[in-house]
Amino acid sequence: MERSPSLETISTKLRRIAKMARQAPEMAFTSLSHHIDIELLTEAYLRTRRNGATGVDRQTWEEYGERLGENLRSLIDRVKSGTYRAPPVRRVYIPKGDGKSQRPIGIPTLEDKVLQRAVVMLLEPIYEEDFYDCSFGFRPYRSPHQALDCLRSRLTKMGGGWVVEVDIKKFFDTIDKRLLQETVRRRVRDGVLLRLIGKWLNAGVWEDGSITYPEAGTPQGGVISPLLANIFLHEVLDTWFMQEVEPRLIGRGFLVRFADDFVIGLSAEEDAHRVMAVLPKRFGKYGLTIHPEKTRLVRFRPAVSHGNSPPSAEPDTFDLLGFTHYWAKSRKGSWCIKRKTAKDRFKRGLKTLAEWCRKAMHWPIPEQHKALKKKLQGHFGYYGITGNSVMLDRFRHEVRKVWKHALGRRSQKGMTWARFEKLEKTFKLPPALCVHSVLRPAANP
Repeated sequence: MERSPSLETISTKLRRIAKMARQAPEMAFTSLSHHIDIELLTEAYLRTRRNGATGVDRQTWEEYGERLGENLRSLIDRVKSGTYRAPPVRRVYIPKGDGKSQRPIGIPTLEDKVLQRAVVMLLEPIYEEDFYDCSFGFRPYRSPHQALDCLRSRLTKMGGGWVVEVDIKKFFDTIDKRLLQETVRRRVRDGVLLRLIGKWLNAGVWEDGSITYPEAGTPQGGVISPLLANIFLHEVLDTWFMQEVEPRLIGRGFLVRFADDFVIGLSAEEDAHRVMAVLPKRFGKYGLTIHPEKTRLVRFRPAVSHGNSPPSAEPDTFDLLGFTHYWAKSRKGSWCIKRKTAKDRFKRGLKTLAEWCRKAMHWPIPEQHKALKKKLQGHFGYYGITGNSVMLDRFRHEVRKVWKHALGRRSQKGMTWARFEKLEKTFKLPPALCVHSVLRPAANP
């Protein structure tokens, strides 16, 4: 299906909303739901993933589109009359970064995804005018690599210092729904949109044939959940740091946040201890808990030598967005901040590929190679940053071993390295390349 012919009209409306939000930062929008029409919902449908997981009704993108006009008109009528009921989300689980526990994901129905996407399209222009530059997660024209670039740049200019590495305990599962809705109302007071958000927050979770209604939290997996999380953390963390913490610092400081993952960089040790002490109180005020074991204060400075004596202290490291950040000497001999694939992400990625190889070991080799090539390119596409070539090469080497082992299980003869290397001449895996050599700051086109 082609793009909606009224996309330019929709873009004009959204730019007008953004302009109003920019000109009146304290204004609450009371009339937005009239923009929910056939054109907006059609565009929302087209932006919904065609191959996404299905909700409790198991309806696919193609099935909903067979009677798209009729379905969308019915949806508009139910939304405007207040009779729309948000169906429960279907709960599934995906592995967490530690490779041991699992993360619950809530999958809405296709129609729910379309409606949530339309509401996000209306709210995003407003909050994009409010959000600070320190926030990178799930925002237009922003990416994890821009967050990493910003972090490295700020720490380098500061010459290192102290890093507060923070973990929010079960963030999405413990968001206070009442406080979240109160936060949204400060900027949006359209009754239709507020009722929809309330219905989504209280829709319930379908799992193993039964429905439960959690008292707190917003389901990960919902189209609107990332925006709601950003709105909440903008109030809880970003605004607090920018308006209350930073002006009171003795030295310099900054915040870099990607969704609920964030670090705070500080040049003065006294500031670092003060922030570390007050963070649990600040988050506790909003019903959130800072994980005591996973939150730590890191001395992040180069190891300095005096004459022939060894370095005075070994610098620590910290992790963010799947990378371990550390100080090292450049080729020219100066200290610089480097990043490498974090151990847990390396192990998780390799384990996932090994499991896939076992399941696909009886596929024809050309099909295995084609799929494995895409998976490796995806890994390099994220972790392929300057300075991480050693870990990329190591990952590729380990994948070769995993693939060789899986191919060897196809017959009693096994697979020798000589046979595998001969096969590789035809089915060679992609080279480990750094594809993010130059990282640019976030900017709207």
